[in-house]
Amino acid sequence: MKRNINRKVRRVLSVGAMGLVGFFGAACTDDFDELNKSKTNLVTLSNLEYPKMFSQALSQGSYHPSYQTATNLFSDLYAQYFATTTPNFQSDRYFTNMSWINSHWNPIYLQVVPQLKKVFENYPANSSEYALASVWWAFSFHRVTDYYGPIPYFDAGNEQQSIKYDAQDVIYDDFFKRLDAAVAILKTKTAEKPFGTSDILFQGDVNKWIKFANTLRLRLALRISKVDPARAKTEAEAAVAGGVMTSAADDAMMIRSGMTDADANGLSRIAAWGEFRMSATMESILKGYKDPRMEQFFQPAFNTKTYEGLRNGLTPAQLTEALNTNDNNSNIGSRWIRNRGTASGWENILAVKADIMHAGEAYFLRAEGALNGWAMGGKAQDFYEEGIRASMATWGYSGAVVEAYIVGTTPPIAPGDGLNSPAVSDIPVKWGATTAVQREQIGTQKWLALYPDGCEAWAEFRRSLYPKLYHVANSVNPDVPASQFIRRFPFIDSEKQNNKVAVEAAVKLLGGADKASTPLWWDKN
Repeated sequence: MKRNINRKVRRVLSVGAMGLVGFFGAACTDDFDELNKSKTNLVTLSNLEYPKMFSQALSQGSYHPSYQTATNLFSDLYAQYFATTTPNFQSDRYFTNMSWINSHWNPIYLQVVPQLKKVFENYPANSSEYALASVWWAFSFHRVTDYYGPIPYFDAGNEQQSIKYDAQDVIYDDFFKRLDAAVAILKTKTAEKPFGTSDILFQGDVNKWIKFANTLRLRLALRISKVDPARAKTEAEAAVAGGVMTSAADDAMMIRSGMTDADANGLSRIAAWGEFRMSATMESILKGYKDPRMEQFFQPAFNTKTYEGLRNGLTPAQLTEALNTNDNNSNIGSRWIRNRGTASGWENILAVKADIMHAGEAYFLRAEGALNGWAMGGKAQDFYEEGIRASMATWGYSGAVVEAYIVGTTPPIAPGDGLNSPAVSDIPVKWGATTAVQREQIGTQKWLALYPDGCEAWAEFRRSLYPKLYHVANSVNPDVPASQFIRRFPFIDSEKQNNKVAVEAAVKLLGGADKASTPLWWDKN
């Protein structure tokens, strides 16, 4: 199967930072880079290229080539996994840096969309390859819509001068349909190995893709549970019936070679730059629960040899105080980066796999579903406790230490930070007696199980308001004072310039002003 494509006239409109944007397949392989030197030559693609294109879509959809400005400086901070220690990084104080956020938008529209569209065009709709591409399409776009709300979706990648934005409820409807159809196909293809080793997520393991797709469907079902509870129940029950992740062996971990910046673990790559450390929220919860995962998530501060965090949103002046400096706060764990014995001596572990989805999340979703009265296949408490076990297994813990943690009665503690912050919450790990406590416990443990995925953790916090987080110490955003939490990201500047009419219509779909304080469709808090 070969297709001739004139690279001058066959352009993909992706509605990104450059408006009408480049040719499909850029940066997909070294061969594609060479081909891109000529914009007018006729080129030929063979069956060998499509697996590479799928691999590129996986990589770009995970944001690891653009990790810092796509996730770390925004959702990772909004989820309060980390706090910044660099005074001029104001995103921790809710400043919406519109030039940075292109790194969240562009990888999807400039890389994922064109790559997956070529897969859709060149494989039958009932093929396992088509199904995998459809699952990844839903995964990639759910992160985009959950940042902004309405986005270009159904017409993304079309050759048009203007691309309309679609309402979030309609986009979610398509997610559910895609995932349902993809799983139905994959269940008839379990002996196949679609894309083989070019599948850098599951190496063509169809059964793992089925569990991944169903767990994503379950995630999205809970996301809409406040705005459309009937649809949420239907989708969640179908996802569980179809088979979701149940053990750490099902975890979705993306292979990173570490050979180039684009193929490195993004979190590892930026960790040596000394620009973020553990948040006070993390310190309060991990220390209070005596959580063994703390030593995997973070490392002792260089000066104190203890685990320390700082509040989000500190001013430049506050960040110069000794207690808030890098050497007195905890960097991320040695899985990603190792200290070589000096304050600035950090070695990145660039080839470590990237965390995409963990099985522990599936159990906490089922626990919440069970509290909602949905048919999740068991009881909420059992799912809650199994979720803890699954998450602990992901990080290498089992046995007595985990069982003791599950029945722990100590609450979070005051972190002892420079603002003398109180404990972030008062709930223990041990299953509570009231539904309100149980929901907070599920949300808190799910937040821990999602680490370090700030995109999902921020989305779930906005939906559920769990775990309880500190308000930022200071906000420089007049639309989001320090007494509130940020709800979304405004539409990007290049879209306002190059796709103006569509963006203006999208604001009406949003149901509020194009501000960071406007909640999304599913956000009913």
